[in-house]
Amino acid sequence: MQVVRQCSASASRAAGGFLRNPTDMSLLPSRRGAVCSRDLSLESSPLISRKSGVQKSGEWTSAAHMSIASLSVARGLFTQQVETLTHDSLIRRAVSVVTDSSSTFLSQTTLALIDALTHYSKAVHTRIAVQRRYLASVGKLTSSEEDLHKQAINAMRAEVTYRLDDCKRFESSWINAVNLCKMAAEAANTSGAEQASLSVRTNIQVAQSQVEEARRVSADAEKKLAETKVEEIQRMAEYAASFDDDEHEVHEAYLRED
Repeated sequence: MQVVRQCSASASRAAGGFLRNPTDMSLLPSRRGAVCSRDLSLESSPLISRKSGVQKSGEWTSAAHMSIASLSVARGLFTQQVETLTHDSLIRRAVSVVTDSSSTFLSQTTLALIDALTHYSKAVHTRIAVQRRYLASVGKLTSSEEDLHKQAINAMRAEVTYRLDDCKRFESSWINAVNLCKMAAEAANTSGAEQASLSVRTNIQVAQSQVEEARRVSADAEKKLAETKVEEIQRMAEYAASFDDDEHEVHEAYLRED
């Protein structure tokens, strides 16, 4: 638009000159064309394009400098982070992994051992109940009923033995887990990971208290089972003595008849 306005102004000045100097009429078209051509050539000249290109190149250069600065800052932060990974820090991280793993091992073996001790205690109590029912009915049962009671007692004996084997197997794993946790706690303490060492030692104490409670319950069941065995021996001795008394009475009656 600016070029068009310049062309119009040049045409007006040329027309004014024509009115003042009629002899210049032949020059008017050529001058106007020259002026417009010159303005248009200036507008589209390579110099202006080069100036515009230089300006854009400057903007790209500024953006490139900003990108390089950002990369330098990021590289500095990364270098600082790498420098903080010393041998001591790496050892503490490794010890933390060991303490976490050993604590998980201890937790799982503790649950397994407590569950085994619980099932063992229940099996012992069931055997005691079956045994006492049989002792209470000795001499009152038929041969078939007595066989059924004996089969039930033998089945419960096998169940108690099976549960006891489970307790021994899981107890062995639990002891290994406790020892492993103690070693991990010691390693964490010497490497400077005091918090991890304290956490493992606390887990050991909790696991030991829980297992001791389960052991106490199973020990009470075993004590009652031992008492039941003593009762069984006494009851069977009394039952055998009653048979001897009956036979002795029959023998004396037979002698008196003679």
